[in-house]
Amino acid sequence: MTIIEDNAREIASLAMKRFSDNQRQRLMIAIAGAPGSGKSTIAERVVDLIISESGIAAALFPMDGYHYDDAVLEAMDRRAFKGAIDTFDVHGLRHMLERLKANEDDVIAVPVFDRSIEIARAGGRLIPQSVEIIVCEGNYLLAKQSPWDRLKPIFDFTVFVDVEEDDLRERLRARWRGFGLDEAEIDRKVEENDLPNGIFIMKTAAEPDLRLKNPGRE
Repeated sequence: MTIIEDNAREIASLAMKRFSDNQRQRLMIAIAGAPGSGKSTIAERVVDLIISESGIAAALFPMDGYHYDDAVLEAMDRRAFKGAIDTFDVHGLRHMLERLKANEDDVIAVPVFDRSIEIARAGGRLIPQSVEIIVCEGNYLLAKQSPWDRLKPIFDFTVFVDVEEDDLRERLRARWRGFGLDEAEIDRKVEENDLPNGIFIMKTAAEPDLRLKNPGRE
């Protein structure tokens, strides 16, 4: 069994117990970490395990859908730093998390980021009222600075994924190679943006309920 599988099973088990203890009210889980840390893969597997092993309805909600559009980033002179904490709509994300937790609507459409075109698609995923556990994954879900610090209290259970800096660098480089970028552009993206963001995320995150160490790649 892989490290990611072990991690996902631990989170899924804790989530199912929390759901039972929570009198079966909708449960909100956060899985945070640097880009390339493995959090997305873990989150997806957690959802699969909850559904397959308990019959509890679960859904994935990535925060990447709240990237500002490239046109907005151009106007802010921040497109080259897409993925930094100031390039996300934190207030829109917070309101959506609160709406999802309240679970008062029959169905909620959430945005989903399309990495192949670097654009968030509005209404890219539907989360019906019948979903009982929502696993939200993203870089800054446990950020301590205002107004991001208003997110953590929304969640019932929080996880942070830690990765060593050298390993994170290699994972980020491999990610961009997978998109066909040349080495010069990979150097720029990793060393000037992705890696500094990742280090910032790991150094400034609030303490989670569960901390994972150096799992497999995203």
